[in-house]
Amino acid sequence: MESQWDSMAVRHARVRGCLLGGAIGDALGNPVEFLSLGAIRRAYGEQGVTGLVPDEEGVAGRVTDDTQMTLFTAEGLIRAHARAVGKGIGGGETAAVRRAYMRWLDTQNHPAPPVRGGDDLIRTGWLREQPWLYARRAPGNACLTGLAAGHVPDPLAPLGEPGPVNPGSKGCGTVMRSAPFGLTGRSAKGAFELAARCAQITHGHPTGYYAAGAFAAMIAHLVEGDGLEGSVLRAMDLLRRYPGHEETSAALRSAVDLALEGGRPTAERVETLGAGWVAEEALAIAVYCALAGRAGSPAQALLLAVNHSGDSDSTGAVCGNLLGAAHGDVQLPPLWLVSTQGRAVIAEVADDLWAQFAYASSAYPDPVFPHERYPHN
Repeated sequence: MESQWDSMAVRHARVRGCLLGGAIGDALGNPVEFLSLGAIRRAYGEQGVTGLVPDEEGVAGRVTDDTQMTLFTAEGLIRAHARAVGKGIGGGETAAVRRAYMRWLDTQNHPAPPVRGGDDLIRTGWLREQPWLYARRAPGNACLTGLAAGHVPDPLAPLGEPGPVNPGSKGCGTVMRSAPFGLTGRSAKGAFELAARCAQITHGHPTGYYAAGAFAAMIAHLVEGDGLEGSVLRAMDLLRRYPGHEETSAALRSAVDLALEGGRPTAERVETLGAGWVAEEALAIAVYCALAGRAGSPAQALLLAVNHSGDSDSTGAVCGNLLGAAHGDVQLPPLWLVSTQGRAVIAEVADDLWAQFAYASSAYPDPVFPHERYPHN
């Protein structure tokens, strides 16, 4: 019989795998993000990219805004929980996540970390001091303009109506950053709703924020031990309970049906689901690649997720998040992992996320947590 400690070790591996797998997929797709399938094949052969290849600056393994924002999502959730534990003040997750995204925005607008000083806790913290994060790699326009709007979503507001910020935008910037909402031990419903509300910080279209919510619910189910297909179907069942879900549900149904058809997974089949620039298409492509690639290896599924015309880094990142949450970090391709930018920091953030949420509700008598890295704001 699996002991409590064995179960915790498996969950820990899945949290790590989720964030590291997303970074690998992001790095694989980064050099080919804006290339058509034909251009990818002309540059890399009929198979397309078969591993990490150099980007336009000649460096392989570099991540993009997808991994950057995912890390700041995790940081915001950790700091919100630390505030609740340390000060006894809960319910501030949406505000804490927005403040974390403002710290990410500083990495896009400045060449290096700031000099420490003063009491500006919003703009300080361990993650923001990592020099490698200070790189602008095609961040989404809605993410940039949305943060400037200063909107903090009401954590109790009903879902289904367009949000006030970029109400017509459903770009994949909502999905690619939302895996951490499923890693906090919340129920799938809780992860869904928090991810959907935090997506409205920058994107107001219901399809955009529902895709983020459905993705977070899938991750929550996977961490609990459900299989890939079961996690997707259960998230789709949850999604159907919310008004205005139809566009997101239809995209996911197309992905599941395509995977269940069988046959050899190909880039041409991936492209029937779209290009991934919008949220529901990015999620659908990632889901199809994860499901269709089950008979092979995580590496094959990741390559399928990036070798297509469209937003290859985002579809690769979301697929990597799903695969890592399903299989844990030990099944990620080791040669790609060691070459992925920032992997030590990514693993450390995953460990801190795990420690803050999982240990707090465990049998550990007095878990030691590095609160100094996550100020209570």
